[in-house]
Amino acid sequence: MEQFNAAELSIGNFIMAKASIRLVGGTSVEIDGSPEEVSRILALYDGNRTGSTPKQLRRTKAPTPKSIDAPVPASDIGTSPDLPEIVNLIKSCDEAEAIDAKILDKANQLGRILLPLYIVHDHLGDAYGLTSGEINQITKELGIPISRSNASTTLSGVASRYVVGDKIRRKGQAVRYKISRRGIQYLKGVLAGAADKK
Repeated sequence: MEQFNAAELSIGNFIMAKASIRLVGGTSVEIDGSPEEVSRILALYDGNRTGSTPKQLRRTKAPTPKSIDAPVPASDIGTSPDLPEIVNLIKSCDEAEAIDAKILDKANQLGRILLPLYIVHDHLGDAYGLTSGEINQITKELGIPISRSNASTTLSGVASRYVVGDKIRRKGQAVRYKISRRGIQYLKGVLAGAADKK
């Protein structure tokens, strides 16, 4: 049988209420607070005598609000990639002949995947990152298609030391990659004719 005891204590202008509840299992619970707070808790408990704790006081996972203004990732700010411009820059930049001979004419998938990132960095001021799908589209336009899955696997594997992603890779979420300082050095070495020793 449950027992309720309540008392009020007046200190100056502040009234403090105290209540104690003895639960069915013998557990004693004491509640201190303003009279309104104590009466709310007692009302919650009184409405649910089946368990040892009131249903409304049990811990539950707070629902995640869908409409809170979340920070916009840096990759979504600004302009979107202009893929035809990147293709045209690859074909017409000062390094175009070296690009043809050292990257496009070779069977090196790593160089072909890093090339669009290098062009964005070198000629477009590193204005945006590229996804594996966008790299796939650029390589198709250049006549050396690399599938989206191959580009994604290479970017997260062999090329991971040469690129920086804007977020952690998760299934179904596109990661925008930018070439790192190490990647620029690697690609400049390839264009200069240095063999990849790694």
